[in-house]
Amino acid sequence: MMATKITVLSNGSLRVEGTDFELVDAQGTPYGLGGRERISICRCGLSKNKPFCDGSHKGHFEHNAEAFDLPAPKV
Repeated sequence: MMATKITVLSNGSLRVEGTDFELVDAQGTPYGLGGRERISICRCGLSKNKPFCDGSHKGHFEHNAEAFDLPAPKV
């Protein structure tokens, strides 16, 4: 089984890949993913198919995806 991997794409979506992941709405109801092992989640807010990316961000959303370390949580 492939571990779930989420990739932040520069100027684009969040790509979710894996063989065992579930996407649920605010009420906990799962989205029907049709057996897909890769989906893209909108992060620009322009998709007409939210929460999924439909490519609407092209030319309208800029973010250079570079990893960084978050500070430790405050206790």
